[in-house]
Amino acid sequence: MSIKKSLYGNLNGKDVNAFVIENNCGTKVQLIEKGATLDKLIIKDKNGNFIDIIVGHDSLDGHVNRGDYQGVIVGQYANRIKDGKFSIDGTEYNVTCNEKGITCLHGGGEYSSAVWCGEEISENAVLFTYHSPDGTEGFPGNVDVKVTYTLTDNNDLELEYRAVSDKKTVINLTNHAYFNLNGFDSGDVLSHTVKINADRFTAIDEVSIPTGELPEVKGTPFDFTEEKTIGRDINADSLQLKNGNGYDHNFCISGFDGTLKTAAVAKADKSGITMEVKTDLPGVQLYTGNFLDGSVKGKNGVPMTQRCAFCLETQVYPDTPNHPEWPGCIYDAGEEYISHTVFSFSL
Repeated sequence: MSIKKSLYGNLNGKDVNAFVIENNCGTKVQLIEKGATLDKLIIKDKNGNFIDIIVGHDSLDGHVNRGDYQGVIVGQYANRIKDGKFSIDGTEYNVTCNEKGITCLHGGGEYSSAVWCGEEISENAVLFTYHSPDGTEGFPGNVDVKVTYTLTDNNDLELEYRAVSDKKTVINLTNHAYFNLNGFDSGDVLSHTVKINADRFTAIDEVSIPTGELPEVKGTPFDFTEEKTIGRDINADSLQLKNGNGYDHNFCISGFDGTLKTAAVAKADKSGITMEVKTDLPGVQLYTGNFLDGSVKGKNGVPMTQRCAFCLETQVYPDTPNHPEWPGCIYDAGEEYISHTVFSFSL
């Protein structure tokens, strides 16, 4: 195992470093301090070729000026908050509405835009830290955040999230990696198969905000309880698919109890790579690159076209601050938020 650190670029007078972790299988993970980003994941396919399975950018300029959350850590509240409003103990907070001026998406983009401080803490782990000042994007509390990426020789990429605030606040962190298990330059992901351990999902309205309903997936295009291709039902005549322009929905993980469980398994048809996603959180968002249109070029100048990647974002449900009946996201001053997600790769 080894880690190599190098200068990736400079942003607003700050150096942005890259860290490459390589295991004994030859698998490499590149992480950068801007957004604590998972920038590359290079792994062997069934033909013995090493391919990069992260759709994203190969320059700091791409990440800053043309990025759509590719590979970044998002927070303080990942996903959406309706009308950018929520209340804690009777106090209403108004946070940044950065999606069409009506929704707070991914905490207003704070964590994903920041330059984190990266540090090698072992031969196979990198720790990223960030301090979010009280009131940033409207969220209460000075929040200190830590995200640790660990790559094992079993091709597990483990993410540990920790955060603590000096005021009662909402916290929901995730990584927004865009995966194409056939390689970032291999076209769409519609032939990938996916299985999701969820009997219910959060229904959304026309602006992708949860309605409060948790319908059963059975008998709908959202039934991934048995392995099926992403493309099989993505164009079905479904109001939910129209509202999301495809899959952009949270799935409620069955049997959630706060312990590490398999949320989803994805398999690629060409590379033979399988990815299992485990989490101790109650939800996982399946997003299928619905709003990519080819106008933005990513790595090696390859256009990011619709459905060229998918995301599996582990999380609490979207808009949970406004749904106290759902698994909680509010933490007292001094109470530590801790969560774990593991991406396991195999052939």
